[in-house]
Amino acid sequence: MSRRMTHDLAHGLAYGLTHGLAHGLTRGLAHGLTRGLTHETTRAQVVKAEAGAEARPDRADGVPGDRPEGRSAGGGGSGRNRTVLISGASVAGPALAYWLCRHGYRPTVVEVAPALRGGGFAVDFRGAAHLTVLERMGLLDEIGRHGTGGGSAMSFIDGQGRQLATLPPEFTGGDLEILRSDLSRILYHHSLTPAADGHPAPEYLFDDTLTSLTPTPDGVHATFARTPSRTFDLVIGADGLHSTVRRLAFGPESDFVSHLGYYVAAWDLPESAGDLAAAPVGYSEPGRTATVGRTPRRSAEPGYVGEAFCVFASAEELTHDRRDLPAHKKAIARAYEGAGWRTPELIDTLRAADELYFDSISRVDVPCWSTGRTALLGDAAYGATLGGMGTGSAIIGAYVLAAELAASPDDHTAAFARYEHRLRPYVTQCQEGGRGTGAFLAPTTQEAIDARNAALNDPATRTAMLQQGHDLSTAITLDDQPPGEPALHATGTAIATAPGTAPGTE
Repeated sequence: MSRRMTHDLAHGLAYGLTHGLAHGLTRGLAHGLTRGLTHETTRAQVVKAEAGAEARPDRADGVPGDRPEGRSAGGGGSGRNRTVLISGASVAGPALAYWLCRHGYRPTVVEVAPALRGGGFAVDFRGAAHLTVLERMGLLDEIGRHGTGGGSAMSFIDGQGRQLATLPPEFTGGDLEILRSDLSRILYHHSLTPAADGHPAPEYLFDDTLTSLTPTPDGVHATFARTPSRTFDLVIGADGLHSTVRRLAFGPESDFVSHLGYYVAAWDLPESAGDLAAAPVGYSEPGRTATVGRTPRRSAEPGYVGEAFCVFASAEELTHDRRDLPAHKKAIARAYEGAGWRTPELIDTLRAADELYFDSISRVDVPCWSTGRTALLGDAAYGATLGGMGTGSAIIGAYVLAAELAASPDDHTAAFARYEHRLRPYVTQCQEGGRGTGAFLAPTTQEAIDARNAALNDPATRTAMLQQGHDLSTAITLDDQPPGEPALHATGTAIATAPGTAPGTE
């Protein structure tokens, strides 16, 4: 391969690699089983947060199910815009609740699942910006203690199991890797820690969902499936790619979510799979890839033998109910009919899968992240199913949004505008990773598969890909604490500014 071809391929595939497999085998799987069926999982598909715990609505020990009647957590500062409803308790929601409490707000978090979601796949953080926010939350060491120890090398193989290309471990593990379920639990419990200045912990409403949002002169009136209706000063949608808040306050999902031509599926392998996942490998044919592997941190789980992760091309969006498990299994089986290697054996394990993540690879583009007193955060505003560095972006977004609200406690419009102005350039660059993820994971021609494998085998190309991924993840700076701001954890409030932008509204 010529030096020029190597350079061009590195540029073209860098998004797909560093934000495809680096987040495909980690964030993609995590986004799958740990979130069930994308924020609309039925109770039977939710793994309880605590081993053997009952997700009862009358628990009073600071775990999911607390305060079922929707009573306020109490406390908080005086003034306007103090009560904030957050939809979603995965990553962005608890992170925002933590920071809002430190700024004197009274957040309530509503989550459709009856408990923190289980499952055990990995997400990672990359670069100084991600790690700085975790450090300022006081979580960097704790997440490190619960980390997976980094990524694992993976091989692309042919139909006879012979190695064609190798993906080094530094591509898949980031600077810090953790199971998403562990991260969610850490963020949840950390948000409940009483603030040093006496402000209360957030209120959590599990096993409930929003049914309507109605603007009022001084707030937003919210109705719930189970909890009595209430009016909040502000509402934040941190509820994922298929956001309920976005649908209720901004419009139908079809206005904001674009199909990128691929589907992704992930599930735990049954014990009957035997040695199928003995080594982390990926097998590609034009338009479809199947991978298997194991997460070392899950090795002690009873019955755990590994995970399956599949990506396949589909120019047309499949019409299916996201909660129809049998229909999902049939669609995946059809997509892999006639595939080589041990793919038939892998697809056969679907029969025993009680939980399955199946969704299109899509991208969210919302022209304006706020409307009135309602705003969007994380995947709800700027998500990409795979490859968009969504976990790190959500952590940074929660940090910036809370800081901007605190800077303008009586002017949410200005706060929302600054939040979007400062964050949008950064997350838009990250989102571009999702655009190339499907094409990298499941190239549609044999020529493209061969080119991908050649790139992985070329040291110069791998170095360029890693560098581009690092550049993307660090394309935002966290400034020092502004003068006069109240001291927070570590270095305190920071303004996040992507290169080339200036503070202030547009």
